Amino acid sequence: MTAIARPCRRAFIGVLAAAATWPIIGRAQPRSLPVIGFLHSGSPEANAKRLEGFRRGLTEAGFAEGADVAIEYRWAEGRADRLPELAADLVRREVAVIVTPGSAPAALAAKQATATVPVVFATGGDPIGLGLVTSLSRPAGNVTGVASLKADLAAKRLAICRELVPRAADYFALVNPTSPLTESYTKELLAGAATLGIAIRVLRASTDEEIEAAFAILPRQAGTVVVFGPDAFFYIRRDKIAALAVRQGVPTIFDTRDYAEAGGLASYGADFVDLMQQAGNYTARILKGEKPANLPVIQSTKFELVINLRTAKALAIAIPNTVLALADEVID
Repeated sequence: MTAIARPCRRAFIGVLAAAATWPIIGRAQPRSLPVIGFLHSGSPEANAKRLEGFRRGLTEAGFAEGADVAIEYRWAEGRADRLPELAADLVRREVAVIVTPGSAPAALAAKQATATVPVVFATGGDPIGLGLVTSLSRPAGNVTGVASLKADLAAKRLAICRELVPRAADYFALVNPTSPLTESYTKELLAGAATLGIAIRVLRASTDEEIEAAFAILPRQAGTVVVFGPDAFFYIRRDKIAALAVRQGVPTIFDTRDYAEAGGLASYGADFVDLMQQAGNYTARILKGEKPANLPVIQSTKFELVINLRTAKALAIAIPNTVLALADEVID
């Protein structure tokens, strides 16, 4: 009996030993992470700060990149014509959600690419006017996000220009005719100019050569001011635009602080890092199971005025103390 029991005991111990390894093997298996498709019309280098804002929003909601979620990045590098195929590629890869923060053309491309995959945008434009949603409170479809809605932004920038350059006589606006934001922005700009009694001429540029040509026709005299329209095409060229403006002695104002940091005279508009952070939070809520149709579009109310004193000195402009007092940040 003893001879029979020993093999059984050895076999039983062997089974226990094997069983003890099962949980260890299970823990060693890589778990499947939800995948976010990140679609943008610009480049990663130009959007580094904004991207950190998005990641911070995700992390605050419990999703650290690489640990809790994977992100597939698709950058159009300034070529909006690439966005439809990049969006389609993310849909084919069956990502859990597509985010398009800070890029209206990317948001439109994602919306056209899918009616089922959730899409989260963050835009400085009107999402209803852009055709992203039919209602802010009830998006109803697969698209929702964050928008900085402030109807008098264009007029406010013109008013700031008048404070910065009291003797300004020639106002120009430079817009990208291929941008989905341009039509509504131009209407808002012209309406704001009329309210302020300012005559403004709208110039258009969608290539590097056209930007240079637009600057070339500006009057070579003090009192010329250029207001730039919001667009990713200009955004990724902000260093070149700021340098060109200083070289030609032209004061400029833009829609986001990144331009002022690059050397533009001033900027006034939405805090896009904050917008990106909120987009990260919304993305996390969708990953947790909420539906875009039930998430109203967040209306951001955080705006900032940034003045570049170095550029002001280069342009021989004395910034009034009243404007400096209102600035959220002064770069010197």
